[in-house]
Amino acid sequence: MAAASDDRLGFASDEDVPLPYMARTREYYLAIGYDSPYRWAHYTSAPFQPLRKPLNQSRVTIITTAAPYDPAKGDQGPGAKYNGSAKFYSVYAGDTSQTHDLRISHIAYDRVHTSAKDSGTWFPLPQLIRLARKGRVGEVAPRFFGAPTNRSHRVTIETDAPEIMARCRADEIDAAVLVPNCPVCHQTVSLIARHLEANGISTIVMGCAKDIVEHVAVPRFLFSDFPLGNSAGKPHDAASQAFTLELALRVLESAPGPQTSVQSPLRWSEDPGWKRDYSNPALLSEGELAQRRAEFEAQKAIAKGIPEGAA
Repeated sequence: MAAASDDRLGFASDEDVPLPYMARTREYYLAIGYDSPYRWAHYTSAPFQPLRKPLNQSRVTIITTAAPYDPAKGDQGPGAKYNGSAKFYSVYAGDTSQTHDLRISHIAYDRVHTSAKDSGTWFPLPQLIRLARKGRVGEVAPRFFGAPTNRSHRVTIETDAPEIMARCRADEIDAAVLVPNCPVCHQTVSLIARHLEANGISTIVMGCAKDIVEHVAVPRFLFSDFPLGNSAGKPHDAASQAFTLELALRVLESAPGPQTSVQSPLRWSEDPGWKRDYSNPALLSEGELAQRRAEFEAQKAIAKGIPEGAA
């Protein structure tokens, strides 16, 4: 009777809430045989740097966790399985005046509900350039930066964040748009955003893992309740991508203080069932769990000899 009454009142489904990625990830790794839960970075306050000049006079860059395509590193195409060999382990820069083929096969995006065919969903440089031409943004910075996805908080905080900060300072950056993809990516860019803000650069994180970003505590966050890999909008939907970046820039301009989170009104689907699938051990058989464990061990083998925390 209560459920029928709720339906008449127009309530949403109880499962139509932001996916709890930290809990889901913990359950998944326990199910495949790892009993040491990962400790996510956690802060209860955040630095905050208001824009030092109007956005239409500001130099803006993008910080991404996507990787430049390298044909020598195996399958990195749409729908490719997790490809640890395609990972990168140090900060890189790209010329914003050029076209770039950045891909996300090296990280754990949602491979069930998105195919990674449209880089506009994770790399909003074309949209940022469009807004600069319209005068909405003062100018696009000469370089964008790639942030390695590190499980090691120490490596991100002590090595990668200062390196990105130094490059931003060299390019006289006023503001940065940070776009993560996988769960750990969301932690990585959140730690970098904190470092940039503490050193005078305004930031906005655009992401899909609300619990992780807010656990880290960032200055500004635009949350899109989409499957991982779509932080910059829906695939093959230019209007969605334009709206998402514009909304992020509004949050960048208008946030009243640190830890400002805004949720995009855009919906991935009227059916929230996609939230059940991501790394959900309850939906996997014993054989599938064993296969996942074997695949994870294979990726660990690939990672041997790389810098600490980067695997």
